[in-house]
Amino acid sequence: MKLINGGLLAGVVVAVAAGALLARRRYVVVTVEGTSMAPTLDDGDRVLVRRRRIDQVGRGDVVVLEPPPDPSGRILPGPPGADGRRWNIKRAIALPGDPVPPDVGADGARVPAGALVVYGDNADSLDSRQRGFFPADQLLGVALRRLGGPAL
Repeated sequence: MKLINGGLLAGVVVAVAAGALLARRRYVVVTVEGTSMAPTLDDGDRVLVRRRRIDQVGRGDVVVLEPPPDPSGRILPGPPGADGRRWNIKRAIALPGDPVPPDVGADGARVPAGALVVYGDNADSLDSRQRGFFPADQLLGVALRRLGGPAL
C-alpha cells in the first residue's frame, strides 16, 4: 500500500476545510420554538436554512427572520437562540411591491421595499396579521427541509 504524498494530503485537508467553511456561510440549522408553523413544523423540529436575501425569496417559502419589536417597542418574551438572536419561522405571503393582504393593511396598499408579510401556518400564530410588516433586512434565509424529514 502506497502512502499519500504529504503535499497531496495537505491539499485534501485544505479543500475539505474550505468546503466546510463555505457550507457554514450558506447554510445554518435552526430549531423551531413554538407552534406557529404547526402542522408543517412542530416545536423542537430542526430545519436546514439556506441564507437568502429578500430578492431570493418566493411567495409561499418558509422563511426564518428576526421579528420586529411589538408596537410598544419591546421585544416579545422568549429565550434567544444559541447565537443570542430570536428567530421566527413563518411563511412568506407578500413581498415588496405585492398588494398588502386585507387582514394586514389598507386596500390598495403595496408592501414597501425592505419589508415582507409573513403568516404562521397555525391560525393562532403571532405574525403580520398582528404585527404588520416584518423587516427584510432581518431575514436569515429560507427553510429547505426538516432535518430527518421531507423538504418543505
